[in-house]
This record gives sequence, C-alpha cells and structure tokens, in this order.
Amino acid sequence: MSWFRALKETSRSGIRVERARLEPLIALRGAAGLAITIGVCLWTLGPEAAASSAFGAFQAAIATFQRSWRPRPQLALASGASLAVSTFLGYLTIPHLALFLALLAVWTFASGLSWAAGPTTGLIASSNVAMMLVTVTLPASVADAGVHAATMVAGGLVQAALIVLFPVRRWGRRRDALADALAAEADYARRLRQDPVAPFDPVPLMEARAAALLSPREARRRPAELRGARGLAERIRPVLASLADPAVGVPPEGPQRDRARELLGAAAAVLDAAAGAVRHSIPVDLPPAAVAAFRTPDTGSLLQGAPYRAAVRLGRLLQDVVETAGGEPAEGPSPAAHLRRPSLPSLVPVALRGMRDELRNRSSPVTRHAVRVTVVACTGYLLGTALPFGHGYWAPLAAVMIMRPDFTQTYSRAVARFAGTLVGVAVATGVLQLTGADPGASGALAVASAALMYLLMRTGQFAAQACVAAYVVFLLGMGGEQWTQTVPERVLLTLLGGVLAMVAYAVYPAWETPRLRAHLADWLSAQGRYAAAVVRHHAEPADRSAADVREALLAARAARTAWHAAVARAAGEPVRHRGLSRVAADDAEEALTQAGRVAMLMEAHLPESGAPPLPPAARLADALRGATRAGARAVRERRVPDWTAVRDALEDPDWAGAGDTVVHRSGRLLLRHLTELSEALDTAVPPMTTGGERAGEGDGGRDGKREGKREEKQEGKREGKREEKQEGKRDGKRDGKRERKRERKRDGKRDGKREGKRDGRRNPRGSAAR
Repeated sequence: MSWFRALKETSRSGIRVERARLEPLIALRGAAGLAITIGVCLWTLGPEAAASSAFGAFQAAIATFQRSWRPRPQLALASGASLAVSTFLGYLTIPHLALFLALLAVWTFASGLSWAAGPTTGLIASSNVAMMLVTVTLPASVADAGVHAATMVAGGLVQAALIVLFPVRRWGRRRDALADALAAEADYARRLRQDPVAPFDPVPLMEARAAALLSPREARRRPAELRGARGLAERIRPVLASLADPAVGVPPEGPQRDRARELLGAAAAVLDAAAGAVRHSIPVDLPPAAVAAFRTPDTGSLLQGAPYRAAVRLGRLLQDVVETAGGEPAEGPSPAAHLRRPSLPSLVPVALRGMRDELRNRSSPVTRHAVRVTVVACTGYLLGTALPFGHGYWAPLAAVMIMRPDFTQTYSRAVARFAGTLVGVAVATGVLQLTGADPGASGALAVASAALMYLLMRTGQFAAQACVAAYVVFLLGMGGEQWTQTVPERVLLTLLGGVLAMVAYAVYPAWETPRLRAHLADWLSAQGRYAAAVVRHHAEPADRSAADVREALLAARAARTAWHAAVARAAGEPVRHRGLSRVAADDAEEALTQAGRVAMLMEAHLPESGAPPLPPAARLADALRGATRAGARAVRERRVPDWTAVRDALEDPDWAGAGDTVVHRSGRLLLRHLTELSEALDTAVPPMTTGGERAGEGDGGRDGKREGKREEKQEGKREGKREEKQEGKRDGKRDGKRERKRERKRDGKRDGKREGKRDGRRNPRGSAAR
C-alpha cells in the first residue's frame, strides 16, 4: 500500500462515525459523578480546585468505560490516584524546566511501556500524562497542589462509589458475553449445514472465558444461568464439526447427510433459544420442531459409528445447555472451582515483568512506541513553550493522546483529534460568546459535554474528540480563562502535536508487516502442540487428563488472534511485504485454520478414561510436536517446513492392526493441510536435475507427483511470463523498425518538397518547364 492510499484510508477511519450500542444510563452515572465533584469543589474550594477535581473525575469515568473485566470501582480509584500523584510531582518540578522535562520523559516512557500490560492500562497511563500537563498549571503553591491532588482522588472515589451504589444492569456484560458465545455456536451449526468444513471464529468463546474470571465473592453471587454454560458451549463446538465433516462424519450426500443437516438446524434453534434466555434472564422457549428432531428414533437407523456417537453426545450437551440457561444446574459433575480472577495488586508484578521483557527487546513495537512518545512529548513541550501562543502544553497533550503502538491508530487518531478539536472548539466558543456563562454555568456546560462524550464514546474518535474539546474549553472557562486565550492556541498547537506524532511514526516506525512470519510461526507451533496433545490423549487415555488439551487449545486460540490482529494492522501500513506476500499469508492462514479444524475433530472423539490405548498414535503425537516446532523455526528463517516425520508416523505398520480409526483418518487430513502450508510458503524456483527434470519427478510416490505437478504449474507460469516478456520485446523491436522506416520515408518526402520549393523560387522558369 502506498503512503497516499494509507493516509487516505486512515483519514477516513478517523472521521468515521459508526453505529454502536449506546449506554445512556452508564453515561448519566458518569456525568452525575462529575457534576457532584465539580459542584462540591466549586462551592467549597473555588474554580481552580473544581477544575482539577473535574479532571480526576472525568478521567476516572473514562477508565471505567474501557474493555476490561477488572472491577470498575478499582479502575476508577487507580485512575484518580495515579493522576493525583502525577499532578503533585509535576507541580513540584515545573518551576525548573530541566527537572520537569526529566519527569515528563520518565513518566511518558513508563506510560508507553505500560501498553505491554494491556490496552486498558496503556490508555489510563497515557491519559494521566496528558491530564498532568494541564493540571500542573492550576495550583498556585505546594499546599494548593496537595489540595488539588486530593480533589482528584476524591473525584475517583465519587465515581467508584456511584458504580457500587448504582450498578447498571448487574452481570449484564457477562450475560452478553455468554449469550454471544451461544449465538456464535448456533450460527456455526447453520453454516455447517451448507459448508461441512466452514470455519469458526473463536473470539466469542474467548470473550466468554474472560467474562467468567471471577473473584470468590463474585462467584458466590453469580446467577445460576451463568454457571457452566460456557464450558458446555466449548464442548459443543467440536461435536458439531465432527457430525458435519465428511472425513469423519456422514457422507457428502444421501439420507445420512440429510439427517445430519436436520440435527444441525435443530441444534442451532436450541442454542439461539438458550442465548436469548441467558441474555434477557427469561425462561428458555424451545421450538417444538427442534425438540422433535432429537427425539425421533430414526437417528439410530440412519447414523452409525462416529456420526451416531456425535449425534447422541450433541443431544446430551444441548439438554445440559437448556437446563443451565433456565437457571438450574446441569446434571452430572460440575467443576469444583471457578475461573479465579487475579486481583489488581497481584497483576502489578506481572505487568512489571511484561514491561521489562519489552524493554529488553529493542525492536519491540511497545518499546519503539515508548521511545517515540517520549521524544515527541518533550519536543512538543519545548516547541509549545518557545512559541508565542502560551499554554504550550497543548502540543504534547495532543501527541500523547494520539500516539499508539501501531500505525493505523496513530494516524487515524491524529486526523480525528484535529477535526474533532476544530468542531468542538468552534461550538464551545460560540456557546460561551452567546451566553456569557459564569463559572457555575461553564461547569454545567462542561458536565453536559462530558455526558455526551461518555454516550458517544463507542461511535468513533471524531465524535469523542469533539466532545472532549468542548469540555476542556468550558472547564478552563470555569477557571477564569477567556476563550480568546485558549481557542486559537489550542487549535494550532493541537495541529502541531498531531504533525509531530505522525512524523515520529514515519521516522521511527514499528511496522507489523515484517513481523508476520513470526506471528505465523507462533500460530503453527501452538497449533502443533494442540494437535499433539489431542493425539497423545488418544494414545494414552488412562494416563493423561484432558487438561493439557485445554491448555494447548487456549494457546492456539491466542496465537490465532494475535495473527489476525497483526494481519489487520499490516493491511493499512504503507510498506511492501518482506518475505510474506498477501496471497501467501491468506493461503497459509487457510491451511492452518483447516489444520486446527482437524485437531478439533479428533478432540470431539477423545476416549474416556480406561479406554484401550492406541500405540501408533504416540509416535504420531511426538512427530507432530517435533515437526511443527521445527516448521515454526523454518518459517522464521524463511525456509519451507518439512513434514517427513509426520508422513513416516502415519505410514507406521501398526496402524493396520488398529483399523481405520478417527485418529488415522484425521492425521492424513492434517498432513495434507500442513503440506498446503508449505506450498503457500514455497515461492522459490524449483531446482533442476542433471537430466533436465525437476526434483521430485520419477520417484513414483504420491507426494512426489503432487510436488512435481505443482512445480510444473509454477514453472509454466514463469515460462509463460518470460515468453510474453520476450515476445513483447520482439514486437517492440519490429514496431520500432517499421516506425523508423516510415519516419525516414516521411522525412524524405518532406525534404524533397522543401527542395523543390526552394528550386522553384530560385528558377521559376525551370520549375514551370518541369
């Protein structure tokens, strides 16, 4: 993608206003906390302290809107306390430019590294640095600075208290996450009716798992319909795939396929009903046709073997889902312990270790972001101070709020912030001029702007930035500053901060495109561990538990999500591919997705404890683990992975005694998809033998023939391109010769005419005689 196209796309995304689900009650609660804080401080401490407390309450409310399953009151308290510490230290050092720059550099670098702990932590830290640049200018003494810091903590306390006293739709987000997971399973069942190998996006299941992380107190108060349904949804997914897939399930056509489609449709209807019951806390209303589809006795006569076992297991799991969604515990053993959520203090060492690991990797996007934002913040503050506008903190404030570790967000937010600033400042200035608002009225207008921002936060950056700009103008107007002192400099210095942020990323980038191979290698390694764990459980069902399978599956999902996020970020970057083209990336993604689907099919048929072991599966598990580990290393080193070990394990003679098992059939499918991955990554010209034949021809093997055909196809394409190029050159030469001959004829005719005219002018009689 060119720079022009990248800038155009990021600009469009920055000013786009998207449709989103609005949460007016939560926005009203945040605005109420802000109004209480401003009103009390304005009445007791004065406009300047009220402005400081407003920044604390405003930031605390923003922190509670972030996508995090941590307790919202704790986030509000942490945000208000960290802003108070930043403001107090900043006021102590601001009389000395060198000390303040040093503090700003340390604080900004730490906020940049905090993105390693997650987007919520990174956003809160970045916002605290930006707010500090404004709030340090409000106190007049050290005592005032302490009072202002205390009011910021008080603002966070007010927001936290309102969250506890007036919860909005308690357990609502967790209900939505679980309902979305069940609805995703229903959609997957419908798509399997038409496409037996349809892909499944595990993100809803990952969200449901994150929502299920609870403290012991929350686990005791959790509604009954939220207990156990997520685990059942996880177990249903491989059973649906096993019933639909022709490799281990029913044939592609015929009465068995029709029966499988009927069961899949019924499962989708049941799952949709359970999702609606969980989301709205109502009884489950099952469609009679779906219930009848599972009660008919024809299943046993039509389906046999693995498909029959999958159908029976699907019916039992759906019955458990319905009982759980209705608020009753499902029959059978329930998990003894819930998913324990770590507390905020216990996450501090984890976050520090993550920041340390990022700091050691100098090429890490987070480390490069920390360096960029530190340099830009200090440079912007110096430039803003040197310029004759006043309020020089606007430039670094805008830059810190704009900059993100990836290119797309940084540039789109820069455009959105400048455009939103223009609109917000223009509207707020017009309102102040028309009303001549006093401090109380300015505070009320600031609260209204904040409420609108809380309401429209999910619709895009443009609307949010316009509301923030109006909020700051009203708030500083409450502090006694005229609009003529803030509006022109805010617009110009915001533009300066945005330009600095964009230039910094262009000069010191952290492109995601060159790192795609590393993400693909991580996904391949995780997928190999998952497949190996499943096969190992088939080999030794009595000695291994399914816990290792679950752990490997979660790691594979995380690696898949990281790959998709990296591809999405790389799609908008103005750089060429370095070793992995877009076509190769798409083909490799499809191959690994199908490999994961095959492992899921084997997971659907995990044997019970005490089942007879399958000895050749142990060698296959070892081969999968070793080959995928070596293959991941080959992907990073720009080599083509080799799957000879997996092929040899599948050709073990012991498989003949075990029969045509699900593991053996699935293993062959897995090898085929791994071979497709190698083909997607193989872009080199195939070598030639001394006899003029390509390597792999004449070996008589199935893989050699397939490889030879593929190489012949690639060689034919290259030969065709070379011939087209040569033919074009020859045609160009011929056309050039013809053109030169015609040009010489035209030149000769023109010269002859000119010569004749000259002769006629010199000798008119001779010319007439001729």
